[in-house]
Order: sequence, then structure tokens, then C-alpha cells
Amino acid sequence: VSQLRCNIKKKQSVRFIRLHFITWNVGSATPPDDITSLLGLNVGDGNTDMYIIGLQEVNSMINKRLKDVLFTDQWSEVCMERLSPFGYVLVTSQRMQGLLLLVFAKYFHLPFLRGVQTETTRTGLGGYWGNKGGVSARMSAFGHTICFLNCHLPAHMENSGQRMEDFESILQQQQFEGQTATGVLDHDVVFWFGDLNFRIEDLEMQVVKTAIDTNKFPMLWEKDQLNMAKDSETVLEGFQEGPLKFPPTYKFDVGTDTYDTSSPSGKKRKPAWTDRILWRLRATAAAGAGKRGSTLGLTSGTKVTQHYYRSHMEYTVSDHKPVSSIFTLQFPYKLDMPLVTIIVEDEWNSIDDAVAKFRLAPNYPRSSWDWIGLFKVGFKHHKDYVGYVWAKQEEADFTRQDHQVTFTEEELPKGSGDFILGYYSNNMSTIVGVTEPFQV
Repeated sequence: VSQLRCNIKKKQSVRFIRLHFITWNVGSATPPDDITSLLGLNVGDGNTDMYIIGLQEVNSMINKRLKDVLFTDQWSEVCMERLSPFGYVLVTSQRMQGLLLLVFAKYFHLPFLRGVQTETTRTGLGGYWGNKGGVSARMSAFGHTICFLNCHLPAHMENSGQRMEDFESILQQQQFEGQTATGVLDHDVVFWFGDLNFRIEDLEMQVVKTAIDTNKFPMLWEKDQLNMAKDSETVLEGFQEGPLKFPPTYKFDVGTDTYDTSSPSGKKRKPAWTDRILWRLRATAAAGAGKRGSTLGLTSGTKVTQHYYRSHMEYTVSDHKPVSSIFTLQFPYKLDMPLVTIIVEDEWNSIDDAVAKFRLAPNYPRSSWDWIGLFKVGFKHHKDYVGYVWAKQEEADFTRQDHQVTFTEEELPKGSGDFILGYYSNNMSTIVGVTEPFQV
């Protein structure tokens, strides 16, 4: 019995989060009509906790069609439109010219995603131009630090060394504020993805194409520049990647599944796995030595399991195919109490019901600019509210932990439906407490 109890306790003390990654060089194209299969929404069991989407070569034109000034590109819009009905909210986004990083999470996870920061590093034209480089987002998820880094590295076969240099320089330049995990590699888990632009060396075009047609990928892996660099480049130490069991994702004739057939005078590009998703666990000082890629002795008891790593041949708007991967992160429970707990009735039938009580954690850094938003279930980001009230604090309130706010008629929706309340922290720039859905 005591053994059983011990096992049950172990199970409770481990948390699993499922992450869905997409990287795609979209070649300045407008989004295709349907990205359902790319997001896995057609086969999804609803178990994905977060989506991390890294795009490259997003068209930098301002889009006239958009009412929303927050997002000037159609890709952010299309992703929000597809994901919000499933309960995913944009946690953060960062754009640098053609590079775009979007992070979504189920809305009820928002209180446990803290310390969200983003960084950009330009490496194009010696660091003056952002057509190449890296954009990242970091956060503490359920008390564990995690960093997502989307890169677009220099093109062409002969620039493998330059790609490694640029990656190193991105890692050096990206420094985050705060006590823990200031550099990218200081995080418990790092995911590195993007158009890394590594090519297949030595082999002739025809050899590469025949290997692809006959599914003989392992002979191409050996000549893949990133695989070759893993043994010699210290900056790659600890980075892991699943087997490339899908055909190279570049370069295709736009609108087809056919590799580059540009005219003989034009330089045909040899197919390559330019688009990649890698991960790295931070090793403890003791375990780090000589245990490359091992999951032993890792700082936080974190484990990463990759469920699949694939390309999506059906998307033809770009000369690259998108690549996606699903991971489960498994780590010990550290954080399970929100900083603000909001208590609300199951239904608001009349204006008198529109009351919310809230309780602040003792360590919560309150601001008089905090607010509580009323969000329709399926909201897209923290500014997508129906109405809000200031979470005001009277002088006499400073020692009290329980507070109450009332919504007036103007702040309530015109029609009925399912809503949630979210407490937005001005100091932390994020939602730190949410309710279950209730009816208005």
C-alpha cells in the first residue's frame, strides 16, 4: 500500500505540457485558405497546451484590410482566427522584418506563464539589417524556464561556417532581464527552430533526388551540414533533433510538390533540410561533462519527448514546405497557485449579479493600473475584451487580501453567451488570474 501511495504521489507531482511547433519560410506569400491540418486541429484531441509558430520571410507590407492596429500581418490574424475558437490565446508575439514568432496557450494556463520577454537580434548585413537573425520569447512555465528561438540564418551551400557564427552571435546577444536565466542557454529547456539554411554537401543533384525518390534518407543525413557540425561545434553541444524521416523541405517550385526546375541558366537549388526544430535541456554542471544529449542529471528533472517530426507537402504557397513537431515536456510541479484568484457566480442574470470577488497572493506586486477584463470565450489576446473595470485599491485596502469589483451596464455585453474574467497585471504585463467560463 505504501508503495502504491508513493506512486500516486509521484504521478501528482509531475506535470506534462504538450507543445506544438511549426516552422515555415512562407516566401512572402499570403496565408493559404486553410491551415487546419498544419495546426493539427483536424486530428487534435484538444490536448495541445501551447502552439509555438515561427515564420520566416513574412511579407513586410502593412495590410490595409486589417482593422486591428495591434497586428500588421495576415499570418498573425489567420493563426489567431483558427486557434481562438479552440481556447488558445496569444501569449506573446515578436516580429523583426520577415521573422515572426507567435506563442499561444490555452487561456487557463495564462496565470502560470510568467516573466514573458522577447528579444530580437539582427545578423543581416553585418548586424545592421533584420532580414536575417533571430527572434525569441522566454517565460517561466509552471515554474520552469523555457526559451523559444526562431532563426533565419544565411543562405547558400558555402555559408555553413557563417551560419554557425551567426547562431553563436544570436546566443551571445540575446540577454533577458531578471534574476534567472538571462541568456538563451541558461533556460531549463530551449527550442531552436527556423530556416536554419543548412544544405546537403558533396552529393550531386541527381544522387540527392534519387535518394529522396527511394526514401534513402540516411545517406543524405550523413552529408547534412547541421548533422556534420554537431560533432565539432561546441555551440551545438546538448542540442538534440529527431530523425529526418521526411523529404527535404526546400526548394520547390511554388504551387507544386516538384523540386526546383528553374531554367538551366538559373542555378537549380539542390534539395535540402533547411527547416528544422531542435531542443536542448540545460545540464547540471556534474552531468554536463561528456554526456552529450543525455537526459541524466538534468537540473529540474525535466524530460522532453518528441512525438513526431514531419513536413507538410500539401502546402504549396512557398518554395519551402512547413515543418511541425509535437513534444511533451514533463517536469516536477513547482507552481500551481495563481497570483490572483477570481470568484464569480455561475451566471449573471441581471445587472446586480455582475460582481467579482478577487483574492491576491501575499507576494503579488499590485498596481493601481491593474484591471479585470470580461472576455468572451474564444478571445484572441489580452486586449480582446468586451469590457473591463479597474481593480482599484482604497487606502484602507492595503492590508486586505479580499476585494470586490462591480461591472456597470456599459461594460457588459449586449448579447448573452459564455464569458470568463481575467485579471491583468500592469507590472507583469500578463493575465495572472482567470475564472472558469460562466454565462451572461
